[in-house]
Amino acid sequence: MNTTQAETTHHYPQLIEIFNHCFSDEFNTRLVRGEGEPIYLPADDQIPYHRIEFAHGYYASALHEISHWCIAGEARRQQVDFGYWYCPDGRDAQTQSEFEQVEIKPQALEWMFCVAAGFPFNVSCDNLSGDVEPDRIAFQRKVRERVLHLLAEGIPARPARFINALHSFYNTPTLTAEHFPYPEDL
Repeated sequence: MNTTQAETTHHYPQLIEIFNHCFSDEFNTRLVRGEGEPIYLPADDQIPYHRIEFAHGYYASALHEISHWCIAGEARRQQVDFGYWYCPDGRDAQTQSEFEQVEIKPQALEWMFCVAAGFPFNVSCDNLSGDVEPDRIAFQRKVRERVLHLLAEGIPARPARFINALHSFYNTPTLTAEHFPYPEDL
């Protein structure tokens, strides 16, 4: 599926419906369209449920934020943005390397979600104004290794539930290694 097709067949309200159907009752968590940068907000005195706010209605942003939620354990899900470290765009070489290390797991899940939804995946090095040019191909190879590991060893319960719901909604085939080409083949 090319990007133009994805833009006409993939809309963020679909993801909100799919995610909330899968997780709102059991995990008291809802996917919501945010107006600014993405953020995870635990339930508080004003809002009695946890929120995964994704950026500006972007379908890809929603998938990425869901991947972080799927990795976060119970204690992390009680903290704003899961208590994760984040250094914004403009990173030096060392900080970029650290950023990529922590992004391998969520981006592997994001790629799996994209394939399950029939939506194009773009690995994100997220450093447009940094003083180092990230090696996108090398990073995507690491992400692919993680995907293949999950396919071989088993996908954890929450991401597997979401993948199955995406398969059902978009009528896509079961994930196999062939769906995740080696980056040189892209």
